Amino acid sequence: MSENIDKRNAHQRVWFVTGSSRGLGRALITAILEAGDLVVATARNPETLAEELKSYGDRVLALPLDVTSADAARAAIDHFGRLDVVINNAGYANVSPVETSDDHDFRAQFETNFWGVYHVTKAALPVLRQQESGTVVQISSVGGRVGGSPGIASHQAAKFAVDGFTRSLAAETAPLGVRFMVVEPSGFATDWAGSSMTVHAAPEAYDSTVGAMNRRVRQGAVGSAGGPKRAAEIIVRTVRRGEVPGHLLLGVDAVNLALDYSRRQLAEAGAWEAVSRSADFAEPYPVGLPPPGH
Repeated sequence: MSENIDKRNAHQRVWFVTGSSRGLGRALITAILEAGDLVVATARNPETLAEELKSYGDRVLALPLDVTSADAARAAIDHFGRLDVVINNAGYANVSPVETSDDHDFRAQFETNFWGVYHVTKAALPVLRQQESGTVVQISSVGGRVGGSPGIASHQAAKFAVDGFTRSLAAETAPLGVRFMVVEPSGFATDWAGSSMTVHAAPEAYDSTVGAMNRRVRQGAVGSAGGPKRAAEIIVRTVRRGEVPGHLLLGVDAVNLALDYSRRQLAEAGAWEAVSRSADFAEPYPVGLPPPGH
């Protein structure tokens, strides 16, 4: 495929996608190929893609990649002389209260969900910088904006970290022609809450919070509203049009949750505005605290 990159036509982009063996990742590969572009599809076990992608010939290359390895990320990126779009999609979540979480499991999730994004993005930056062009898409979650989902603290903490990391990167690379987009979906009909997720028993004290999440997962009530094919096509169309938004919400729940969260943030900031300002020397001090409930 590296020869094919050199022979691509002016309208073909080269995409690099992690976590492409199932769910949204697999839908992205199909959407990219249907758009006529070239794609490097990476996964821990890329052989699961081989039969499905055979009909696309040398426009697709499946590569093994463990995103938690910086060396592996650099080696995968170094295969190619050009990259137009990088999509960091690899990730997973297990359910457990923080108090009883296994430390190794909590850290392992963070290694994939944040450090995997870090490794792949960092490996791609020299290529994108030298080209003075390229787009990096981080697949996050609306939970990475609003938070507050019991039982998946490692996953949501990592998504918040990805957002902060990406905002800083966007500022650093703004003069260099590199663009960034954080995608924030709500529930989708993928395997995210299926075999990819381990659900640990919650102690009785957490039954109404983490226990409720466990029951939702076991009943298949998590991740069923959105269509991964639609989401993938929207992402591909958005990237191919040129200019991308800094954040792209996907799904009705994502939009509703984000708007509600923003309204509550503004209301809280307004209620505490005088108190917050009073921390500066030039402001009146002390000032009264707002009444309870604000």
